[in-house]
Amino acid sequence: MSERRKIYEADLPHRAVAVYLYLQDRANAEKTCYPAIGTIARELNLSVSTVKRAISDLEKNGFLRKKQRWRENGGRSSLLYEILK
Repeated sequence: MSERRKIYEADLPHRAVAVYLYLQDRANAEKTCYPAIGTIARELNLSVSTVKRAISDLEKNGFLRKKQRWRENGGRSSLLYEILK
């Protein structure tokens, strides 16, 4: 089964499908990427809260794992997303 087909067959809201495809398109060979939530929201014409709900949906369903990244000065950076399916 193709990777993209799995997301369509999952019982997920359309917001989660859109965010998953966005992240998958931006992922590198290791299936990771780190766009800011605001960037995802702007490029998909969704609200920030909708993107956060979509990411939560994807995590709960095993499609995605997120990890906080940190700057050298100790400040928070964008999240790292790892595509799992």
